[in-house]
Parts: sequence; C-alpha cells; structure tokens
Amino acid sequence: MDLQLNGKLALVSGSTAGIGYAIASTLAQEGASVIVSGRTQAGVDDAVQRIRDETRGTVHGYAGDLSQADAAKEVVRRYPGISILVNNLGIFEPKAFEDIPDEDWLRFFDVNVLSGVRLARLVLPEMKRANWGRIIFISSESAVQIPTEMIHYGMSKTAQLAVSRGLAESVAGTGITVNSVLPGPTKSRGVADFVDDMARASDKSFEQIEAEFFDNVRPTSLIKRFGTPQEVASLVAYVASPLASATTGAALRVDGGVVKSAF
Repeated sequence: MDLQLNGKLALVSGSTAGIGYAIASTLAQEGASVIVSGRTQAGVDDAVQRIRDETRGTVHGYAGDLSQADAAKEVVRRYPGISILVNNLGIFEPKAFEDIPDEDWLRFFDVNVLSGVRLARLVLPEMKRANWGRIIFISSESAVQIPTEMIHYGMSKTAQLAVSRGLAESVAGTGITVNSVLPGPTKSRGVADFVDDMARASDKSFEQIEAEFFDNVRPTSLIKRFGTPQEVASLVAYVASPLASATTGAALRVDGGVVKSAF
C-alpha cells in the first residue's frame, strides 16, 4: 500500500530507540523526510545513520531535550515545514503511590504531556496555513486502565487523550487530524531492560518473566506477549498518512487486547 508520504516532513520526538525509532524508520521507508530526535548527539547520529542504511530515505537529526521549551522552539526553527508530528517522548517508572513525591508528578506531566503540547503549539500555525497536518500522541493502554504500580504515569497518559481530543475539535473542518495511539505493553528498550533486570535478579529467563507478567499483571492481554515497536509503528504510519483523512479525534488501540472493551 502506498501511504502517499512522499514530500512530507515528520518530527518524531524520542526516536533514537524503541517505538520512536520504529516509527521514524517506517515513515522514512514510506517516503517521508524524518527528523530523529534524542538527548545526546551520539545517540541521534547513530539512529540517523541506521535509518538511512535501512531505508535509503531522507533523515535529519536533532540532539536536545524536547521536554524543554527552548529545545522545542529550536527544532521547529531549524526544520520549518513540519507536517507530521509524532509526540513519542515519554518516561515511565514503577513506584508505589505513597512513594511518589510532588516533584515526580510534575516531572511526568512536564515530559509526557507538556512536551507534546509545546511542539503541537509550535507546528500548528504552519499546518493551518497549509490546511494539512497530522499530530499524533503516543499514549498507552495505561491511560484507560491506570496501572496501580505507576499511577503518575497513567495520569500523564490520560492527559494526552484529553489534549488530543480537544485539539482535534479545535481544528474541525480543516485538513489537520489529531489522534492518540495507545500501545499495550511493548518490548521497547526501557521495557526490555526492565524485564532483563528482573530476570537476572530472579534467575529466570526473559520468556519466564514475560509469561508471569501477562499471567499476573496484564491478564486481559489477548496476545499474551509484549507487542513489538514495529507493530505500533505500522499503525502510526497509516494514521500519519493522507489515507487516514477521516480518522481524527480518536484513541486508537494497538494494545494486544489488554483493554477489556469492545469500544
């Protein structure tokens, strides 16, 4: 299927590894020019080169902390004409509710929510002038089923759904769409590292820890395994394309059936 992304410029925040990297690589494979972003120059340079090698596409890099307002302004200034924004930047950390201080609540909101709000605010005027654009928030099934082991994370993911829907309504009748994508437990770099640490600590294999996780922590999963970053990226690439022009204001699940609802 031709997703008609040739000539589109896409910014994917937090895209040197995991879901963000898979999204950037898939968009480049489909013909979009892609801006890879990350906090370190070495990480960005490595990701840019790997995606170029994989896709032969046009790939740019930006090293900076896009949870900071100055960095957000700089990337948009440096690369004018962004028509696809994928807000993937995010953090997570399992922690008991009574152990989460105010500072952590603020940090999670700032990184997971405000980073996307700032970038959307910066790219929206040009999208309006062009009467075309795609803004996609990478939320989580945790937005709907708040995880008791990291309530502050769930809060930030729910907030993304509110921002996404409200922003979609604010651009009603235009060629701009705004959506959220909700991955389920996904074998991203952070999750893989976390499970590997648990496996070493308990003298078990990754597969054993994975099976226990889906038996005990996410028993409603229908696929009974971690999703892959590419499975998420495939949906995001479609939503970013002109083919998805009637899909807006939606919370689209690629959660392996974890959310126990038909709607």
